[in-house]
Amino acid sequence: MRRVHILVSGRVQGVFFRKATQQQAKRLGVLGSAKNLPDGRVEIIAEAETATLEAFIAWCHKGPVAARVDDVQLTELTITTPLNGFDIQ
Repeated sequence: MRRVHILVSGRVQGVFFRKATQQQAKRLGVLGSAKNLPDGRVEIIAEAETATLEAFIAWCHKGPVAARVDDVQLTELTITTPLNGFDIQ
């Protein structure tokens, strides 16, 4: 299992990015959360097996149809406590 911190910038707020992210996470079996940041980015915490997580990260580079993703920053995290489901914050 891997856990990552993802920051997505571009036109990613007000275009249902978090909801689409949650739906994609559930489809793939990714655990974590997504929230809007005051600076206009979306912050995602995601955890899954490596192959699944790579597919999820690839989706984050595109996002939903109405979004325009300009940049995706990825940081590996240490798994300290288990996650349940995928929440929108």
